[in-house]
Amino acid sequence: MLTDILFLLLGLVLILLGANGLTDGASALAKRWGISDLVIGLTVVAFGTSAPELVISIVSAVNGNAGLAIGNVVGSNIFNILVIIGITAMVVPIKIERSIMINEIPLVILSSIALFVIGNSVFLDGTATSSVSRVEGILLLLFFMIFMRYTFSQAKSVSPEPVDREQAESIKPMPIWKSVLWVIGGLAGLIYGGDRFVAGASGIASGLGVSDAVIGLTIVAAGTSLPELATSVAAAIKGKPGIALGNVIGSNIFNIFLVLGAAATIKPMQFGSIGNIDLLTLLVSSCLFWFFGWFFRKRTITRVEGAILTSCYIAYVVYQVINA
Repeated sequence: MLTDILFLLLGLVLILLGANGLTDGASALAKRWGISDLVIGLTVVAFGTSAPELVISIVSAVNGNAGLAIGNVVGSNIFNILVIIGITAMVVPIKIERSIMINEIPLVILSSIALFVIGNSVFLDGTATSSVSRVEGILLLLFFMIFMRYTFSQAKSVSPEPVDREQAESIKPMPIWKSVLWVIGGLAGLIYGGDRFVAGASGIASGLGVSDAVIGLTIVAAGTSLPELATSVAAAIKGKPGIALGNVIGSNIFNIFLVLGAAATIKPMQFGSIGNIDLLTLLVSSCLFWFFGWFFRKRTITRVEGAILTSCYIAYVVYQVINA
């Protein structure tokens, strides 16, 4: 068990360092090649924040740990909404722009509905077990491409000047050889770290006598979402709680459409012990995100609402532990 815990921690550290190195190196290369800061933020940086989930889910799928792969996506998305938005709102209430309420958050709900429908194929199609097939994986990737196309079109229609300046200052200039080294090193860290992380998580699941799905929904999901949590809370303290919105919205859509889509395209996966309680928790969380934004204090998630969201996550984890 101790070895598995060490593998889990080592894998997580390598994954986070690898994602950071890959993002820094790729951003520096993109900057050198004259790619705009906005495009870098929408592609390289957004991919970097979802890289841990992507690597863990793909490695898990290839190794036959489908429960860990799907549980990682479902659990991370639940954690993103209930914990990241919840804690950030408790630090500083989050004011949400009308366009985000109308356009982006409904996409988060749509992705949750898509996953719920896929997870209930046993009832809809009369199949023996619910699974994410290769065809469904490809469809999810197509949805992701549509989302990216929409994001780019929206970006062109508004002035991104304040965001661009911040991004430009945060991108470190590097010589080409150093940028390439960071990219290669980051990829290596992601791949090896993902392998060690999955091995450790699976070992812990076996040692505790619980399923890979439960470990994926809790420990793995929280572990891969910790960087976003730290970033969001730090931004809230600095008076920029809206950054948490970008983290959560982008990450949740990426996780379902890109991460799950890519993993299922490589190898179809069965849901196993991940059931409607988990999928409904994700769907209800997404709807609460939208509901709290519109009502009570218009387009503002208050401290009380943040506390409610965080309490919901605690209740969900307690349920998982009791039923493990």
